[in-house]
Amino acid sequence: MQGPMASVTSAAGKPTDGPASEFLTFRLGAESYGIEILKVQEIRGYETPTAIANAPAFIKGVINLRGVIVPILDLRIKFRLSEARYDEFTVVIILNVAGRVVGVVVDSVSDVLTLASDAIRPTPEFASATFDTKYITGLGTVDDQMIILLDIEKLMTGADMALVDGAVH
Repeated sequence: MQGPMASVTSAAGKPTDGPASEFLTFRLGAESYGIEILKVQEIRGYETPTAIANAPAFIKGVINLRGVIVPILDLRIKFRLSEARYDEFTVVIILNVAGRVVGVVVDSVSDVLTLASDAIRPTPEFASATFDTKYITGLGTVDDQMIILLDIEKLMTGADMALVDGAVH
């Protein structure tokens, strides 16, 4: 293979032939997740958002970010993980998805990782319709640690999120 991707090194330090992608990794409870770095606009400390009446539980409210009203979602609540705690490590990742600016609350931001295509495994198939994996693009492995790679655009534009109009899909 010729070109700029010819000598990409995976997160494990081994050369690979596949294209690499950069992911921002973060923690939700005991698990590590990753989202494409290109979707990330900025990372901010958590500030209590202004609550919106009748919003779903995972929408914590909105903040004013330099004149832009940004909805803030808590992925722990959306993914039915452990009780959401807000402390000095809690951060908000500001994303730009489907032409919208959205903030997601996570326990902590870990790192920016470059994962080669051969370091990403496909999402396992589950027979149960109650366990939906359509928002997971794959599973990355770094130093024996599994990272769940999210399709943040698909997650944020899903009908259950009520963040974008159906016309955007």
